[in-house]
Amino acid sequence: MKFLDQAKIYVKAGDGGAGAVSFRREKFIEFGGPDGGDGGRGGDVVIECVEGLNTLIDYRYQQHFKAQKGVHGMGRNRTGASGEDVVLKVPVGTQILDEDGETLLADLTEIGQRVVLCRGGNGGFGNAHFTTSTNRAPRRANPGLEGEERWIWLRLKLIADAGLVGLPNAGKSTFLAATTAAKPKIADYPFTTLHPGLGVVRSDAREFVLADIPGLIEGAHEGAGIGDRFLGHIERCRVLLHLVEGTSEHAGQAYKTVRGELEAYGHGLEDKPEIVALSKVDALDAETLKKQKERLRRACGKTPLLLSAVAGTGVEAALRALRAEIDGIAEDERLEAAPEAEWRP
Repeated sequence: MKFLDQAKIYVKAGDGGAGAVSFRREKFIEFGGPDGGDGGRGGDVVIECVEGLNTLIDYRYQQHFKAQKGVHGMGRNRTGASGEDVVLKVPVGTQILDEDGETLLADLTEIGQRVVLCRGGNGGFGNAHFTTSTNRAPRRANPGLEGEERWIWLRLKLIADAGLVGLPNAGKSTFLAATTAAKPKIADYPFTTLHPGLGVVRSDAREFVLADIPGLIEGAHEGAGIGDRFLGHIERCRVLLHLVEGTSEHAGQAYKTVRGELEAYGHGLEDKPEIVALSKVDALDAETLKKQKERLRRACGKTPLLLSAVAGTGVEAALRALRAEIDGIAEDERLEAAPEAEWRP
């Protein structure tokens, strides 16, 4: 199944049914009066967050969705049936944006959330509705109202506890494969990862979700390389693991390049807690390792972790550091959400 995290679709709610103009005509009953029923209501367009989806690929091959129209009213005061709703199912973390791509209409972050995006039109009144003391046989009825319609953008932002960032070929996919059951593509050339990946880390009888995104290069915020579009998938992460390739020319410069792209992107990524690790240390001799570690320490302002996903060096230490940050932030969120105790004298 292909990964698609953005789609533009057209949605239209159902039009309301028209009211009926009808008169009661039965044997031996003269002047029976009007009996035209009202039209049915048009169906709504509803977006629902469901379990089991992790891509918007369903909206790649169908972009137009229309709810059912209401049935027209009929004689004998019969009201038309309401149109059926159309329900669009999306994965957790989907944002619904207006046609301009900036105005946020809804953010679906929990299973079962439902949003009525377009409401169906009301059905028109039949002529029975217009009967008055002076107009006993009205010959008018209302047409149904049109349903709402609009173009919208669906944008998926993965929900994960921790996210991996770094330059291409920094070892992010290897780390994901070594710590989870995910099987990302791994090769010795840049931009092996073309789409974000998710994996569940199990460490010390605890679990958390780890997200991997394609590598960033200098100028990614201006579209260089794959660009920075996939950075949206780590906006919801609580902590970032920044991997810096130990075999690069200058670990400090590599770190600053990625940090510059995070700051240029914004959306709070530059302020997220960050754990810095020097990767691929198994390929370095002692002198080079010491030099690269010092360069990275000066650039990030703290002592980096030493990591090799292939050899297993420092993997558990990195996972424990991530889990400690995640637990600390979760505890702070719980305390903020807890209601304050009522003051009593």
